Amino acid sequence: MQSNQGFERDLVTTRENRARLKQNNNLRYWYAALYRELFADVQDLPHKRILEIGSGASPLKEFIPQILTSDVLSLDYVDFVFDCHEIADFDRIADHSLDIVTLTNVLHHLRDPLLFLQRVTHKLNDGGQVFIAEPYFSLVSYPIFKFLHPENTDFNIANPSLTQIDGPLTTSNQAIPYMLFFTRPDWRHRLSLYYDLAQTRIAYFSSVSYMMSGGISRQLPVPQWLYQAWFGIDHVLAKSLPRIFASFFTAKLLAQPNYR
Repeated sequence: MQSNQGFERDLVTTRENRARLKQNNNLRYWYAALYRELFADVQDLPHKRILEIGSGASPLKEFIPQILTSDVLSLDYVDFVFDCHEIADFDRIADHSLDIVTLTNVLHHLRDPLLFLQRVTHKLNDGGQVFIAEPYFSLVSYPIFKFLHPENTDFNIANPSLTQIDGPLTTSNQAIPYMLFFTRPDWRHRLSLYYDLAQTRIAYFSSVSYMMSGGISRQLPVPQWLYQAWFGIDHVLAKSLPRIFASFFTAKLLAQPNYR
């Protein structure tokens, strides 16, 4: 069940978050580093047809100008407004026409992430991929996400889905993507029906540098030169010892040919 009031509130919040992000140079640096790493091995990137899901506050189009943007919220600056769970039936995007579909901190907001991941394969071409960036729960990040971050974190769930949708931004479970890729082989088995998991590439991204930027909702008075110097150390720690330090992970999924 979805709340219209929740959607209206999230619409206002998304616009505010977008404006705050534009003014937060440290957070923009974090996103630029994430996107640079996420798309680093994509050959002929300027000519790839890429769709972003959940583009409301995202700055990705600044770094990849040709990207197609989308959101479930009625935002006048995105290319498509639709519920991504219904993407298989969304005629404005042709079947088998996309090279990459990308989501940054969006999967844990979806009502049914596995349903979306199944249906999005209808829009991917031969060799099409889904790029995901989501919270990772390490010794350092677990207490931050669990006790300090405003979004819900619940590991005591039987299914990877959200049962009550107040609004697409405010409703979430940060634990779901982590569980899907790291702790729930039964969920991954379902994923393996439509993705070649043997070719899935997992990487780890940053430790506390996202938090040091103030995140999307605030801006901390950290000088940019100091933030950038710290980011390099922070990122090395996350990559070298992810179970201790990492706060985010990325996953690149390759669709099974028979599910396109």
